[in-house]
Amino acid sequence: MIEEEPIEFRSGIGTDIHRLVEGRKLMLGGVQVPFAMGLQGHSDGDAVLHAVIDALLGAAGLGDIGTLFPDTDPKFKDADSKGFLIAVKEMLAEKKWDIINVDVTIHAEQPRLEQFKGQIRRVIAGLLGIDFGAVNIKAKTNNGIGDIGEGTAISATAIAMIRKKIKRI
Repeated sequence: MIEEEPIEFRSGIGTDIHRLVEGRKLMLGGVQVPFAMGLQGHSDGDAVLHAVIDALLGAAGLGDIGTLFPDTDPKFKDADSKGFLIAVKEMLAEKKWDIINVDVTIHAEQPRLEQFKGQIRRVIAGLLGIDFGAVNIKAKTNNGIGDIGEGTAISATAIAMIRKKIKRI
């Protein structure tokens, strides 16, 4: 007879920040946002996906993005961060974790992101294989304060909830 133990829930938080530079595409949440600058980074610099990845890894107790995809490894140079998120989703699935929801706040003075929030939600939901309603995206300015407020950087903060049902035989 198989007995089921109570479902285990965990949450994790992730943050990332990158400086804006000329000569790069601006990738946020797997979406290319039209803008004169992009985010500096070893990979594509997608601060939104990087924050989501760290939130998921943190919830599962599996380390962080820098450990799994180090910026010292040339194979990750200019890599599409969507591939990193898919790899993390697969890691969680192997460990029997289901992703419940993801909530993200993007801090950017510019560009204005209102028109891109739905598209970012769709991309993240699709990559994670979860319902569109289980992903939330918010965009905030820093009201002129610090690097973000001066328009020289963009950051993202994400929280994720995961669950595991443990079966005993």
